[in-house]
Amino acid sequence: MTDPSPIRVVLADDHPVVRAGLAALLTSLPGIEVVGVAATGREAIREVLTHHPDVAVLDLQMPDLDGFAATRELARSAPRVAVLVLTMFEDDESVFTAMRAGARGYLVKGAEQDEIARAIHAVASGEAIFGPGVARRVLALFAAPPSTEAPFPELTTREREILDLLAAGLSNSAIATRLSLAAKTVANNVSSIFTKLHVADRPTAIVRARDAGLGRATE
Repeated sequence: MTDPSPIRVVLADDHPVVRAGLAALLTSLPGIEVVGVAATGREAIREVLTHHPDVAVLDLQMPDLDGFAATRELARSAPRVAVLVLTMFEDDESVFTAMRAGARGYLVKGAEQDEIARAIHAVASGEAIFGPGVARRVLALFAAPPSTEAPFPELTTREREILDLLAAGLSNSAIATRLSLAAKTVANNVSSIFTKLHVADRPTAIVRARDAGLGRATE
């Protein structure tokens, strides 16, 4: 029985010592073959398009083209290549920007050898993988309750209440009766709502309001 083909890797990091150390580390790992190294984002893309690796291990902070832009370009030009970010940055913005760009994994430098090897094998097989600290952050994001911010924050509480009834199909006189307001007060509020929402007429305001979820409780 023949051994499976090694996972082919392109490595990109702008620090020569770090790049050489990572290349030596990855070369020493069974089942992994380093087929290209790069010092910039553009070099990384060129190496990937030349060698067609299974995995590209990218730093985020690189000259010429940073890791975010390089990841986006690889997602477009070499979508079968799995990008694994290996960087010193672990802030939320870096993590989520990299993942939105198309990275399948995210590790922070200082990760153990076994963790790096496991991550390379995981992304090569189509999995997504994160370092422990990053994983906690990602899970916290998805566990957070959805935003409850009221729609149309530019409106006053009274204007939003009137818009809700407007969206439910009530006339100005019916809204006045419901809210115990003078008809002129309702008309003035409706005019203010149109101005703030940049709409010209009642039907357009109703569509905007219903798209935002208003008008349902009172229909």
